[in-house]
Amino acid sequence: MKTAVLAFSACIVLAIFTWPSGKAGAQGSKDFPDFLVVAGGCFWCVESDFEKLDGVGDVLSGYSGGAKKNPTYRDHEGHLEVAKIPYNSSVITYRELVDYFFRHIDPLDDGGQFCDRGHAYTTAVFYRNDDERAAAEASKVEAEAELGETVVTPIREFEKFWIAEDYHQDYYKKNPLRYKFYRTSCGRDRRVNAVWSK
Repeated sequence: MKTAVLAFSACIVLAIFTWPSGKAGAQGSKDFPDFLVVAGGCFWCVESDFEKLDGVGDVLSGYSGGAKKNPTYRDHEGHLEVAKIPYNSSVITYRELVDYFFRHIDPLDDGGQFCDRGHAYTTAVFYRNDDERAAAEASKVEAEAELGETVVTPIREFEKFWIAEDYHQDYYKKNPLRYKFYRTSCGRDRRVNAVWSK
């Protein structure tokens, strides 16, 4: 019985009380021509963390890494919750973004992230070419050296990004109280601080 509910996130309890909004599915602009896709647990939190950075545009929540076409929040078996992060490489680089990513997750946990358990909430860094792959692997090696432990986050080839439902986009802005409650009760920041305080 326990395995049947492993991938059921606390996010859904809060998400069902929200209404759709109009965040566009189109991504990319002359200001933010590049993008990075990462999986770091609940995509609300990853979106919130990255939109604070200079050189980063409007982050999209979605799904990637699986074979299923047109995944939805209630049916994305095989996929991970991911964030698609548009950025301007003249302001911030792919490597700097990956370094930042590792330090805002628990890269030692291969069963999910924080209170969200199951495959959909595991971590990953996606690359699109050899240069990105080399940068991501170097960042992972550096994270392992800093932590003195094995980083379980895989470096994976990017294939396709599927945008999540409108009500997931900018959730932390549209529902700040519910988002803060979720993030605090899930223990994300406490665990990240505990892992990286070394």
